[in-house]
Amino acid sequence: MNIGLIGSGGREHALCKKLSESKKVNKIVCLPGNAGTSKIATNIDVDILDFKKILKLLKIYQIDLVVVGPEEPLVKGIVDFLKKNKILVFGPSKYASKLEGSKAFVKKLCKENNIPTAKFKICHKKSQVLKFLKRCNLPVVVKADGLAAGKGVTICHTKKKVINISSAIFAGQFKSSNKIVLEEFLEGEEASYFLIVDNNYFKFFGSAQDHKRVFENDKGPNTGGMGAYSPAPIINKSLEKKIINKIVKPTLRALKKKGQFYNGFLYVGLMIKKNEPFLIEYNIRMGDPECQVILPRLKTDLFKILLNTVLNKLKKINIKWKKSKSMTVVLCSKGYPGNYKKNSCIENINKVGLGNNDFIYHAGTRIKNDKVYSNGGRVLNITSIGNSFYGVRKKILSIINKINWKDGFYRKDIGWRVIKK
Repeated sequence: MNIGLIGSGGREHALCKKLSESKKVNKIVCLPGNAGTSKIATNIDVDILDFKKILKLLKIYQIDLVVVGPEEPLVKGIVDFLKKNKILVFGPSKYASKLEGSKAFVKKLCKENNIPTAKFKICHKKSQVLKFLKRCNLPVVVKADGLAAGKGVTICHTKKKVINISSAIFAGQFKSSNKIVLEEFLEGEEASYFLIVDNNYFKFFGSAQDHKRVFENDKGPNTGGMGAYSPAPIINKSLEKKIINKIVKPTLRALKKKGQFYNGFLYVGLMIKKNEPFLIEYNIRMGDPECQVILPRLKTDLFKILLNTVLNKLKKINIKWKKSKSMTVVLCSKGYPGNYKKNSCIENINKVGLGNNDFIYHAGTRIKNDKVYSNGGRVLNITSIGNSFYGVRKKILSIINKINWKDGFYRKDIGWRVIKK
């Protein structure tokens, strides 16, 4: 079959690589892809929100199955659009995508279905913010309601900062948000729990722990993710039962009650406090960079899993995993997540020899005159699998040293929680 893969980040390169390993896959077309996907697929430069143009290209390239990587086209309804045009597509509907597209939607759903989450208030104006601040202890988490490319969440330690951040969002800092969600701050350990879901069934699809803060020791502003490791040791069998029974099942049940079904990857963002899970957020796709640590551990043919999910035959598939530990470190452009340098040549990238268990996933890159140039804030994901997190991280850092990119920076302490133990 011919696959159309929408997106251009590290997640999409990881999906592309794993799909290319299937004997059932004939050709992969990436829309638009990046420098990494260009080596294993055909890249087509297109705006991923121009659904009509994408439909034309899918017909020209005789695509049999479309896989949507990023959240924005999902939230804007690409799945509904393609299905209406008789295209087989993997990903949730526009309605189901509200699980990521609207923080307020998720919070209301939690309240209506007794799903454990932080205390919250949905605010449309400053007076509501001030009222919440009177009855909530600091720090307070301010969240833009809509999509904000990983930059819509701020932990505020002063009332002044809560008011300033809220005011900026009300004033239109993010196109997607004219309201905010204020939350109490939950102390604990974060973890990401992944599922693959069809209309009738769901299956576990890996766990990971991400590192959101830009600097070592978890300092500085939030980013889209500076690195991750898998599996997440904090998620044991008893905790997993709680996640499924208290969070996942009530959510999918609530959607079905509204006559809606979830179909695709579901990312459950959690805070673990005293062995109890609290929902922080849902993502309606594989995480980035979590996808880059989960897929190298997957033994089962990814194409078969995705096709069976779309056809609502997920129950038939037995998903198998390697016992290895996996980690990725994100190599970013200096200045990220603020203003960063673009169009910098990564000269040594093609000279680095990789073992069978090592991967370089491209994120913000492009090819120019047969050379690889940076084209984003998070540029490369250096991933490795092995028997210990310590050994894996050591190997990754040696690969980054060989790349020796002068305009890049990275965190050397990815996995500090699990390695310290």
